[in-house]
Amino acid sequence: MAQKDPYDIIIVGGGPAGYTAAQYAARAEKKVLVLEKMLSGGQIASSEMLENYPGFPEGIGGIEFGQLLEKQARRFGAQISMEEVQGVSLTGGSFKVQTKKNTYTSGAIIAAAGVNPRYLGVPGEEEFRGRGVSYCATCDGAFFRDKDVVVVGGGDAALEEAVYLTRFARKVALVHRRDRFRAVKYLQEKAYANEKVTLYLSHILLEIGGQNKVERVVLKDLARGEEKVVPTDGVFFYVGNNPNTSFLGDLPLKKNSGGFLEAGDNMETDIPGLFVAGDIRVTPLRQVVTAVSDGAVAAVSAVKYLEEGE
Repeated sequence: MAQKDPYDIIIVGGGPAGYTAAQYAARAEKKVLVLEKMLSGGQIASSEMLENYPGFPEGIGGIEFGQLLEKQARRFGAQISMEEVQGVSLTGGSFKVQTKKNTYTSGAIIAAAGVNPRYLGVPGEEEFRGRGVSYCATCDGAFFRDKDVVVVGGGDAALEEAVYLTRFARKVALVHRRDRFRAVKYLQEKAYANEKVTLYLSHILLEIGGQNKVERVVLKDLARGEEKVVPTDGVFFYVGNNPNTSFLGDLPLKKNSGGFLEAGDNMETDIPGLFVAGDIRVTPLRQVVTAVSDGAVAAVSAVKYLEEGE
């Protein structure tokens, strides 16, 4: 594995929080590296449209937004590498960041790795993953043209992606365990108004079945206690997220019951020099606009930490 020259700040995650942090840190004339394992923009790159970010009255595509973030970070001098971080350790006052190919060192770390979709764990979910089970409507929606699909969830993402899937699917069954949705009102109105969407409130998904691909689901009506088989070609899950913290290993960081990292107002953790930003941390709101704010605060805090130590 190649040993690289040291950086001032390494940012793990190339989403809105990570790239904003990169801009602020690079503009402060720090040597900055962003490590992103997938696409620029992180999770937002899997969204068809970002509609509520200030300054884009007509909205902007998720992939395009991610590309613009990367372009802006590069403009200010941040270096970017598409590598998955496998581990972070602290030795002698500096951090060592390990990827599959390289070993990097830095004086400060900003963890902005975001979240991954949560798995429901029902029978058939793992078996049919990639064969009708999906967690990204933008990625896979076109494969279900003129077919029937099920969306599981009741938050903003579930309703937004259910409506998006009606562009391709013949019918979309929206399944939510409660008797009302948690999504914002305008998304609920869009779902209720779409004639392709069938609502299954107070229902849970019990099982996914089929031969070589998804062919049906079993739902349970919680109000009546009845089970029903619904033919379908695909199942999309939007039942929450888990924070991407495994790369931090056994570092003594405070987390809440969901595994999200706790941080102070300046995005600092109990480990000097390690800061967090975005969806990975405990926060009352997980939106692009709050991730961007976190990234800016984390970068300014990291710069201050480095300069006060000089």
